[in-house]
Amino acid sequence: MINWFRGLLVAGFLLASSEGMTETTYTILDFQDLDGWQQDDHSAALSTFRNTCADLDAPDWRSLCAAASEFQDAQKFFELFFRPVLVEDGKAPLFTGYFEPELDGSLSPDARYRFPIYKMPREAKSKSIWLSRREIETSDVMRGRGLEIVWVDDAVELFFLQIQGSGRVKLPDGRYVRVGYGGSNGHSYRSIGAEMVRRGIYNVHQVSAQVIKNWVRRNPKDGLELLRHNNSYVFFREVSKVPAHKGPLGAMNRSITTMRSVAVDPKFTPLGAPVWIEKDGENPLRRLMIAQDTGSAIKGAQRADVFFGTGDAAGRAAGRLKDPGRMVVLLPIQRAYAMLPESVL
Repeated sequence: MINWFRGLLVAGFLLASSEGMTETTYTILDFQDLDGWQQDDHSAALSTFRNTCADLDAPDWRSLCAAASEFQDAQKFFELFFRPVLVEDGKAPLFTGYFEPELDGSLSPDARYRFPIYKMPREAKSKSIWLSRREIETSDVMRGRGLEIVWVDDAVELFFLQIQGSGRVKLPDGRYVRVGYGGSNGHSYRSIGAEMVRRGIYNVHQVSAQVIKNWVRRNPKDGLELLRHNNSYVFFREVSKVPAHKGPLGAMNRSITTMRSVAVDPKFTPLGAPVWIEKDGENPLRRLMIAQDTGSAIKGAQRADVFFGTGDAAGRAAGRLKDPGRMVVLLPIQRAYAMLPESVL
């Protein structure tokens, strides 16, 4: 029966999207259609899959998770229980990268460690829009309330930590404090790069995260004022249950894995599902990853954000990634074929 379906499905089929505005195409492929499939380290992907599969509630996923704990041949596991499904929504595929920042900090302030990472104050939780970044940083509203988690030594790194939403702080004694997103003040994000272009500091093609960081460090007073152009402010919570050697928590509340976890749009790709990545560009990537995270900018069936790990090197690598390609989600066999409209059956 499966061989008969393959020939029928290779042309794909259409289903209306939940928004009713565009059509989403589902094409069931064979594993031989996946470029580089045979050469990947399937055991690494299976290990990452096991990290979150126990949190999947549907009966078919639970059965696969039980099987995953017993299978020794990882490639055979994926080929036996899954079918590759190409999901397209008419938008151009785009791969980007993200990472976990690592900052230097201290549990107490001094001349070096002057910039606090704050927990969310009670009154901010009860309002849709609270004080602006400038008001939070220049007033006494946060002081003396025990809201500081840790102090760091670099204001612009703290700013980018707020953009990423999670990270870890290395203390002078070598220990780490990991922090995760705890809420925001409700203001819309304003681009610092766009503001630098508007002020004539740089041209559009010159702006990058590293360029912004370097300029703020060279111009500390004006740099702080520039960062306050963005009214949005992010608060954090300490994530003490995640050991320092493991990755940060993803959307499934489990540690994600460097170069094996990917952020997706859950409207199209189920969280916890294996995802085959065919990223083109300067450094092509062919790898089986697991959809374990989401992101506010990750929207669309062929939109994915690859997790590069922790620290500056990971940040530089992630920042260079902006490539086309193709993403194929692996779904349990019955779930994949259940997508077929009755007219095809």
